[in-house]
Amino acid sequence: MLARAITLIESTRPEDEMAAEELLHRVLPRIGSSVRIGISGSPGAGKSTFIESFGMKCIEAGSKVAVLAVDPSSSITGGSILGDKTRMSKLGSHESAFIRPSPSGGSLGGVNRRTREVIWLVEAAGFDRILLETVGVGQSEIDAANMTDFYLLIQLPNAGDELQGIKKGILELADCVFVNKADIDKTLAEKARGELSSALHYQRARTSGWQIPVLVGSAATGAGLVELMQVIEQFCAHTGRDTGPGSAFHSRRSAQLKEWMHDRIKDKMIRSFYGHPDVQKALPEVEKQVASGALTAQEAMQKLFDVYRLPNAH
Repeated sequence: MLARAITLIESTRPEDEMAAEELLHRVLPRIGSSVRIGISGSPGAGKSTFIESFGMKCIEAGSKVAVLAVDPSSSITGGSILGDKTRMSKLGSHESAFIRPSPSGGSLGGVNRRTREVIWLVEAAGFDRILLETVGVGQSEIDAANMTDFYLLIQLPNAGDELQGIKKGILELADCVFVNKADIDKTLAEKARGELSSALHYQRARTSGWQIPVLVGSAATGAGLVELMQVIEQFCAHTGRDTGPGSAFHSRRSAQLKEWMHDRIKDKMIRSFYGHPDVQKALPEVEKQVASGALTAQEAMQKLFDVYRLPNAH
């Protein structure tokens, strides 16, 4: 039933939109009880192995775990492999876990256009630890960070050598950095910890008063995962998760709700604009003129807006 509900929410068919909105309205009173953890990392950092090991640790501690894995969509075919579930066979077969791979669908920010709503559905279904695996590393990951309570960056032991290649934006978003695969080379992992700690020392954490920790461990052996769980609990306590409205934790949640509203407005406006019959009629010729150099992008935009009339909102 949960899988079918997510399919309905993610549907782009106009006839499903009303049912999806009704479903969201009904689950709203049931959301907010989970800890939402965003997980990002460079290719090869071992995100899937990490999520399976960490998810199992959370289940052992009494949690129900939902994994939302966003897979990049092909810019050519529009398709996605959606193979994350096959890489988490142990977690995926556990009765206290739910894994849902979703295509990014061309959305930026490392997430799917309806990821936020999917988070609410799994919360309403009773999952109290939600792990959001994003597309990859980059400054556009800010959307994923704005949907979660705690943002984790996974790095390889040779992170020190690649530090210059790490986008500053992703380090600014991180609430914790986990140097994975330390079992391969403990010395390199400790070197990476030192260099990352130094880099983080000179920047301000996005959460006031929080010093971003750098942990060393291994998803393959389980090393460092208990310490990470403790860091997450410390972060929740630091931000006042259990103190109610007015705390940093709940202020972040409120900001997420406002961001949701603005995202829906932008989505509605874009679909309304490109779905307008006069825009659809004028668009091919305007594109042709831009491609030939007869019009600038600014002039083309103005031409299209001149024929666009915003329909009444439904």
